[in-house]
Amino acid sequence: MPPETASPATARSALPETGRPAAEVLAELARLREGDLPVRGGKVTAYVYDTGRDAVHDLAATAHRELLEVNCLDPTAFPSIVALERSVVAAVAERLGGGAATPGVFTSGGTESIMLAVKAARDARPVDGRPQLVLPATAHPAFRKAAHYLGVEAVTVPVDPDTYRADPDAVRAALTPRTVLVVCSAPSYPQGVMDPVAEIAAVAAEAGVLCHVDACVGGWVLPWLREARRDVPPFDLSVPGVTSLSCDLHKYGYAPKGASVVLFADEALRRRAYYASAEWPGYTVINATVQSSRSAGPLAAAWATLRALGADGYRELAATATAAADRLREGVAGIPGLRVLGDPAVPLVAVASDDPAVDVFVLADEARARGWFFQPQLSYQGIPPNLHFTLTGVTDVEALLEALAGAAEAAREAGPPDVPSDLVDALRALDLDGMTDADFAGLLQAVGVDLDGGGEPEMAFVNTVLDALPPEIREGLLIRFLSVLYSGAP
Repeated sequence: MPPETASPATARSALPETGRPAAEVLAELARLREGDLPVRGGKVTAYVYDTGRDAVHDLAATAHRELLEVNCLDPTAFPSIVALERSVVAAVAERLGGGAATPGVFTSGGTESIMLAVKAARDARPVDGRPQLVLPATAHPAFRKAAHYLGVEAVTVPVDPDTYRADPDAVRAALTPRTVLVVCSAPSYPQGVMDPVAEIAAVAAEAGVLCHVDACVGGWVLPWLREARRDVPPFDLSVPGVTSLSCDLHKYGYAPKGASVVLFADEALRRRAYYASAEWPGYTVINATVQSSRSAGPLAAAWATLRALGADGYRELAATATAAADRLREGVAGIPGLRVLGDPAVPLVAVASDDPAVDVFVLADEARARGWFFQPQLSYQGIPPNLHFTLTGVTDVEALLEALAGAAEAAREAGPPDVPSDLVDALRALDLDGMTDADFAGLLQAVGVDLDGGGEPEMAFVNTVLDALPPEIREGLLIRFLSVLYSGAP
């Protein structure tokens, strides 16, 4: 179909023979975005962070544009990026226990920060055989991704079944002579709970192993909560044994994507994160990040956001987001069949169902029909399926609770999805490698997944099927789904 009438998910235009007017291009872009979730207003409780301050967002966009074409590949060619990165890293380090002189790297996001931390640990502690990374079951998948890319073995340890916190004794038992890094979260994303960082860091230090704190989601809200005298246990570089820490600024720093910082306890460890190559006759290659050429736009946007909001702005945003989270937890207690998992330390709340008649995946679909996006999370190692809520300063928590209660009642009336047991068995036995994208697209259509885009997809059936499968089969199905989505297979 021509680009003017293509749906958001299937639009594909060959390169036009002649350039098109700017207004026409922007109009087409607007059409392509019609099916996107809104990035403002607080009705999407994951993926986006909104200050509610248009002037701050506009300033960040302007700063991004100003450095859009500046290339971070060579800091000697563009000295502005050195000054900006030093400023951003120092601002984060001052609040996270290291002092302004703490070495760090500005990255594109938490995954890249974690990748660099794992690389630094691997290279700083050579071992006989394949290096190992010890992480709790609730640690972000970015660690497993880093381990996969870097040839490191990920060793997962269970968390406490009631608090969802990492278990220091389990960490100690998992250590071997090949362990190069121990991980803990401040907090973990799924339930927003704090791991016992000081205890785990002490275990790592006793064994002579490095310890990384993943504060990607909470690192830029916890300092302000601590200032407000909330109960925030020690978690940052001031904790003995913590050797690196990641903190995303495009989360509770409210900067545009992608903006993150990884801090290191000393300069030598940061140097292990770097990469240089002289094995070719071209230009000098020295990279501080996984990427080589990259726009300085996100760096400028993060710098501008930090300066525009200042400490007072972040204190206020942290207070309003936390008040919203506290009210959500209180309100959930009054909704029959629902409960909060764990004891969240930051404005992240996970809500599960204690009533088999109230299916959280159906609830998510019902909320989507009411204009809200609640992020489904599948069960894992005894943790029940649940819905994740990221609260920000713009969250209208009373409206959210009204939508949650209404969606829960509608889910009770609708009942759980009817998933044939033979379908789950068939998926377990499916030869995914033997299927083409077209074959898999047909399978998706058969179970009601519409890839034509737009609208408000009903995902309860699909999520229930995935929840019934082991993680390795879930992963295979998700990879095939992504391949079909981008290939546009019929």
